Amino acid sequence: MRTNKKSFTSFLCRRCFVGKVFILLVLFALPQVTHSSPDLWRKFGWENTDFSKHSISFDEIFMGIQLPSGLSSKDRIPAIDEPAFIPLVEVNNISATSPVVSVVFGEDARAYPLAILTWHEIVNDTVGGVPIVVTYCPLCNAALVFRRTLNGQVLDFGTSGMLRNSDLVMYDRQSDTWWQQFTGEAIVGEMTGQVLSGVPARLESFERFAAQYPNGKVLVPNDPEHRRYGDNPYVGYDSAAVPFLYRGVILSNIEPMARVIMVATNAGMEGVSLDHLKKVGDVKLGEVLISWMPGQNSALDAALINEGRDVGNVIAQRVSKNGLVDVVYHVTFAFAFHAFHPDGKILNDS
Repeated sequence: MRTNKKSFTSFLCRRCFVGKVFILLVLFALPQVTHSSPDLWRKFGWENTDFSKHSISFDEIFMGIQLPSGLSSKDRIPAIDEPAFIPLVEVNNISATSPVVSVVFGEDARAYPLAILTWHEIVNDTVGGVPIVVTYCPLCNAALVFRRTLNGQVLDFGTSGMLRNSDLVMYDRQSDTWWQQFTGEAIVGEMTGQVLSGVPARLESFERFAAQYPNGKVLVPNDPEHRRYGDNPYVGYDSAAVPFLYRGVILSNIEPMARVIMVATNAGMEGVSLDHLKKVGDVKLGEVLISWMPGQNSALDAALINEGRDVGNVIAQRVSKNGLVDVVYHVTFAFAFHAFHPDGKILNDS
């Protein structure tokens, strides 16, 4: 294993003005980022968080970007609380291979384009009568969906402006508890130790969703001028040498930014590199069959998401007596897999 000591200034990128501004803001904020103190956090909107309860070291938390006025970065990336949808047949601005997160409950099938999620990271929604939260962390390329109901209470989530292992830290508005997006676990606050139930969802191309659910709905911006929807503010990120704002250990036998598909098996968390999966087409980890097929843009490559290189589509399904059933899975980066599951094994060619 090797410790990440490389500079990320090379990510002050080649093509995208938005990406450059984003990184510059972070670099100017770095003296504040390194402080991890409840006394400081309380001054920036977290006076209602119970810091006496936590399952992680506060030193693992990066405080996010702050505005020149000194305002907190809490909700600086605004979650979508009143999502708007249009019928699939009315969609005319998404390319066939553009990535979406698809969620299906009964007859209610919905697609959440990464062109929108990249700018909001969280969507609080109700699908088929089930309250869910759709999340996307670009720095880990983690697109995950959870049930919002916990112990009989429906929670609403926002972005905290904090990172841990370069992953989004969410918070619920009911208790100001902090939640790790990658695991769905409450890590700081009143609900520490609670875990959100994951919802099987697919990260797939728009055309694959459309083919399977012709009566489906597609998320659209509430205000199309609010953000540069469709632009990628992280140009070239998934080709970078190192992850952004990551201080942990990096594996020596796989590139930190290599895509890895992660699933829970009877043996624990297991993964397979995307490169290996592309070579063989299908891999079985425990009872989970993982398949790959081409035709999906990377959301973290080109300046326009619709023009990102082809990273393909992944399906993860459990083999049961009733056939194949979708399971929760991650398409993430190797560094993130290892950060949250250091004992997990990655099937790779090396």
